Amino acid sequence: MSSEHNILLEAGTNELEVLELFLNHRTDTGQQACYLGVNVAKVMQVIEAPALDSPESATDPCFMGIIPLRGLTVPVLDLGKWLGLDVVRHKHDVIMVTQFSGTTTGFLVSGVTDIHRVGWQSVQPPGRFLAGIGADSVVGIVKMDDKFIQLVDLEHIIADLDASTRGQVGTGVTAPRRYKAIVSDDSPSIRNMLVANLKAANIEPMIATNGQEALTMLRAEAARAEEENRPLSDFVDILISDIEMPLMDGLSLTKTIKQDPLTRNVPVILYSSLITPELRHKGESVGADDQISKPDLASMAQRIISLLQEKERPA
Repeated sequence: MSSEHNILLEAGTNELEVLELFLNHRTDTGQQACYLGVNVAKVMQVIEAPALDSPESATDPCFMGIIPLRGLTVPVLDLGKWLGLDVVRHKHDVIMVTQFSGTTTGFLVSGVTDIHRVGWQSVQPPGRFLAGIGADSVVGIVKMDDKFIQLVDLEHIIADLDASTRGQVGTGVTAPRRYKAIVSDDSPSIRNMLVANLKAANIEPMIATNGQEALTMLRAEAARAEEENRPLSDFVDILISDIEMPLMDGLSLTKTIKQDPLTRNVPVILYSSLITPELRHKGESVGADDQISKPDLASMAQRIISLLQEKERPA
């Protein structure tokens, strides 16, 4: 990766940096490359791939074994196998080492090509035209020059391999009254988990699949409140949002909400696999009221209740 790309993106610009990688695979018409992308912020480094063979004891055929790296024991997954591609292996294959949600994982790929800075507004939700790759594994599509790059949902892959992360529901907390929350996330599995979590805690979720949709929903409620001469909190108590989403990311969504006099008092909780002590300042800079790392999503209902009760407490 060239040093010219090692620039920290400012929060709220609705941009991300994508590491482009490829998988050489066989098709009915011959060999071709499948181009994929991942958020650079999740990539620790790219290294040459040692000789790896999936151990007989592997619980999933995409598990290729472990490698030592910087004092860590890193599991390596065959990304092509996971995506259901008939991958062509080569001695120049590489391992993309990622770090997010408190885990370090290696992904075996054919190679990496470049880093692109793109706007989330140019990232389209995955459509039915995807060939050979399930939509659950892709968060969006971006056109780059003469090809389409499919952004891979690495969190979905890790969560699907780790049964302990599935179906997390809160720990029996209950809101003192029925709160209403806009929930913005492009992942159906995460949305389903959050809906179960919030409903169990007496919090009514209103679902948006990306930041732009959530903003439209919130503005519609604000217009309704103004028309009826009522506080916006009669219609929406809080907004919670993932950070990485097509069309508009959670940081840009939060920045827009907090800059609008009609919506700025709505509390916002951001969550992401990228919320770390080093990157927490990004959410703070756009005015997020709280931030939660994805491994801690089961605590969402408790965090919502605590935040709203704190704001409702007389000064």
